[in-house]
Amino acid sequence: MTSPTSTITVYGADWCRDCVRTKTQLDALGVTFTYVDLVADPPAADIARDISGRTSIPVVVYPDASHHVEPSNAAVEAKLRELAII
Repeated sequence: MTSPTSTITVYGADWCRDCVRTKTQLDALGVTFTYVDLVADPPAADIARDISGRTSIPVVVYPDASHHVEPSNAAVEAKLRELAII
């Protein structure tokens, strides 16, 4: 069972190409993550902004409480390797 502290959370929207790319990458790598759809859950946009200090998406929050905003695939992969998730 995955605890909240060991979960990756992606805040995004389906109209956002970077969000779709990041979700696709995580799926392809077999990484389990929680997706927060900011269209379906508008108040969550405030949470994402509080985490990142920005309004850009996606915001990817890692189990070590670090985060990326609009990360490249290489940045996501590097972080996943650093955390021994892949």
